[in-house]
Amino acid sequence: MMSASPPKALLFDVFGTCVDWRTTVTNALVSACNKAIISAPLSDVVGRASALTQENWGEFAQQWRNTYIEFVGSIAKDPSIPWKSVDQHHLDALRVLLREWKLDGIWTDEEILNLSLVWHKLDPWDDSAAGIRLLNTVASTCTLSNGNVTLLSDLAKHGRLEFTHLFSAEHFNSYKPSPRVYLGAVEKLGLRPDECMMVAAHLSDLAAAKKYGLQAAYVERPNEEAMSPEKANLMKNSRQVDIWIPEDADGFLTLAAKLGAVATPTM
Repeated sequence: MMSASPPKALLFDVFGTCVDWRTTVTNALVSACNKAIISAPLSDVVGRASALTQENWGEFAQQWRNTYIEFVGSIAKDPSIPWKSVDQHHLDALRVLLREWKLDGIWTDEEILNLSLVWHKLDPWDDSAAGIRLLNTVASTCTLSNGNVTLLSDLAKHGRLEFTHLFSAEHFNSYKPSPRVYLGAVEKLGLRPDECMMVAAHLSDLAAAKKYGLQAAYVERPNEEAMSPEKANLMKNSRQVDIWIPEDADGFLTLAAKLGAVATPTM
């Protein structure tokens, strides 16, 4: 049960909350690897790539994601670190990982660049598009992601995610969990923090939003929560989150129902 007034704006985390990055990125890596193996002459690097399984590429994708989490966290903590876009980070990190996995040469520079942009084409969760449309009937819906503006625009088009606003950490020259991002978005909307609700599949994101006065809705997604089960249960039981949508519910559709949106019957 919500104790605060219904939010006038919903601010959405995107990676993992609105889109399934893990499946999309893993499949893209596997596809690019298979294509390279077919066209490349036999070599040590081709042999190593040929031995990698879907699970191995899933581990690669997770490591890629982990570099992103570390990258944005470091800039949020230390404003003196030179800012760069998530797109540039994804490219730089991919090159480093290929060296670490001894896969240098499996793709050309152009192919590596194209592969680094897979984050612009992440498939949404099944409930995301319809849920956002329904939520638009009760509040403004805004991305609030560390992804850069062009990335978020491409994701919205790819997934038919009809947000009313696209806000990026890029607008505030920092990254979550810096207060500049949360409060900057609130200011852009001309609202008070308590009139806005952060929607995320990561409790650390929501804890930061609550710290700066926003409401919080937790939408569980498969394999997204990094917090230990003990700490997660503590947050749930202490009601540090205003709305908690379990993984076996219908994600944004369930959130919409809790916020009073009424679905129009289809004929």
